[in-house]
Amino acid sequence: MLAPVRSFLFLLWMSVTVVPWALAVLAASIFLRGNPVYWMCAGWLRVAIWGARVICGVRYRVQGMEHLPSADPLAPVILCPKHQSTWETFAFPTLMSHPLCYVFKRELLYIPFFGWAMSRLDMIHIDRSKRTEAWTRVAEQGREFMSRGNWVIMFPEGTRTQRGSQGVYKSGATRLAVATGAPVVPIAVTSARCWPRKTFVLRPGVIDISIGRPIPSQGRDADSLMREIETWIEAEMRRLDPEAYAPLGQGGGREQAA
Repeated sequence: MLAPVRSFLFLLWMSVTVVPWALAVLAASIFLRGNPVYWMCAGWLRVAIWGARVICGVRYRVQGMEHLPSADPLAPVILCPKHQSTWETFAFPTLMSHPLCYVFKRELLYIPFFGWAMSRLDMIHIDRSKRTEAWTRVAEQGREFMSRGNWVIMFPEGTRTQRGSQGVYKSGATRLAVATGAPVVPIAVTSARCWPRKTFVLRPGVIDISIGRPIPSQGRDADSLMREIETWIEAEMRRLDPEAYAPLGQGGGREQAA
């Protein structure tokens, strides 16, 4: 079956399943708050990831799970992943043992059903046009949610990047880490191998996720800490997906790899 046809069936699968699931979340949120509602939403994400595997042939493998902090269930943690695709935004809540608080633009809350369900969760939604106000919200809510045992997840590049490319790593996550004393966990993800940005056509293959060791933030400068995270992620990306970073003329170049 051609990839576009399989991808259409996958989008249909998500559309058919998200509506009743979101309605159930909204109904449950009248009586429940916090983690029970979060794990209900994570259940639909598992359904979506399952659909990507069964319908489109998108599989994944993870290394480094042992690096995630586990001794103290209330210890603050900030995850900093590479961002290439919608896939990892769906996958991380299904992989992590703690509820995740995403930092995202508030416009996503207006998406019917999906956004409505998200509005019931402990997430940090910001107005990007008001940068000072946005950072204040991230700092205040990030500290509050982590005190409850949630982990904050922030994509340092801000937006999805093309396979084989590197975006600008912004220091918002490390500013929060320095302000709260939370360690930062860098994560490399090769999701554009199967689900490139700006397309809904999924390709069969294997997505690699590599979780690095937590990097302490105490006594660190936010910018230098982010440079360390950037260095680790980009080196790991080249190890996991070397053909995407091959020089032009060797392996097709970046543009063709994307």
